[in-house]
Amino acid sequence: MMRQDVLIYLLFVCRVLPAALTAVIQTQQTVLAAVGEDAEFSCQLLETKDVLQVTWQKISHDVGTNVATYNKYFGQRVNDGFIDKFEFKYTGLQNCSIVIRNVIEQDEGCYRCLFNTYPEGAFTGRTCLQVYELHEPVVDVRESNSTEEWVVSCSATGRPAPTVTLSVSQQDLNFSQYNTVSVSNTNATFTVTTTAVLSGSRKHSTQVGCAARVLSAPQREVMVMISEVKQVHAGNDDNDDDFTWIIVLGAVICVCIVAVVTILANRKKLL
Repeated sequence: MMRQDVLIYLLFVCRVLPAALTAVIQTQQTVLAAVGEDAEFSCQLLETKDVLQVTWQKISHDVGTNVATYNKYFGQRVNDGFIDKFEFKYTGLQNCSIVIRNVIEQDEGCYRCLFNTYPEGAFTGRTCLQVYELHEPVVDVRESNSTEEWVVSCSATGRPAPTVTLSVSQQDLNFSQYNTVSVSNTNATFTVTTTAVLSGSRKHSTQVGCAARVLSAPQREVMVMISEVKQVHAGNDDNDDDFTWIIVLGAVICVCIVAVVTILANRKKLL
C-alpha cells in the first residue's frame, strides 16, 4: 500500500494527474499587509477528500511557481529561493496556512493553494496579496487674520494615495474651504495634503484630529491640542501697556518735583 501511495505522489510531481478542479475551499479573497509586516494565507478544504499533498504557488503571468508543499509522507518543505521569505504556520491535509515574512512591494500578487487528491486531482483556492504603505500623518495649525479662524492642514504619505480626513472635538467649531492636493513621489508613494479653515467661537481648549487611511486597512490618526484663546486678550494687553506708561510717567514727575524742591532749598540756604 505504501508503494502505491508513493507512486501516486510521483504522478503529482510528474504532472500527469487531471487538471485542477474547483471545490468548496474556504480562503481569503484579498489579504492586506503593510510594508514590513507579515501576511498570512490560509486554505481549508470543506469537503472530506483523500489529500496526499498541499501545494502553495505564487502566480505570475498565469503561471504558478511552487513555493512550499506539505506532503502526507514527507512533511513540510519550503522550496529554494523562498526559504527566507515563507514559513508554514499550520500544516494539515484539510487545512493549511503559510506566512510571508517582512512583506515588500515585490510580494504583491496572487497565490494559489492546491489540495492534491487521488484520483480526482487538485482542488484549488486563490488569494491575492495587496501591499500598502502608510506613514503617520502630520498636522499643522496656524491662526489666520481673523480672531475666530484657524488654518488647519494635514499631510499623509502612503501607497496607494491615502484618504485624509480632518475632525474637531468641539461641536460649535466647523471646517470649511477644503482643499486637497496629491503629489506623486519618486518611490511610488503619494503625499496627500488636506487644508481647511476652522471657524467658530472657541471658549475652551479643543482637539483637532487627522486620520489617514489606505484601502480598507486600519487608519492612522493623530490629535493636536489647540489651547484656549480669550478674545479679551488684545484689549487687556493694551490696558496693561497704558498702565505701565502711567507708572513710568508718574515716577518721572516725582523725580522732577524732588529735584526742583532740592534746588530751591539749596538756594535759600545760600541767600
